[in-house]
Amino acid sequence: MDLSIKSEENLAFMVEGIKDKMQVINAGMIQPESFDLSSYEDIHEIYVMVNKKSSLSVAEMQALLAELGKMRVS
Repeated sequence: MDLSIKSEENLAFMVEGIKDKMQVINAGMIQPESFDLSSYEDIHEIYVMVNKKSSLSVAEMQALLAELGKMRVS
């Protein structure tokens, strides 16, 4: 999958990947359809960062969830 291509499919793939890596308990909190392509680059950065780390601290997860919350569309 070429994540350099901005598409809804790639956005959904990254959001699901972030959700899996963070082991989000309330998965309904992060849905791919809650984000639009205007946030693609930011979500890509988060996706790359999350996948580089073997584990995330609670503080990192809280910060990432807060950032994702700011990107959600109403």
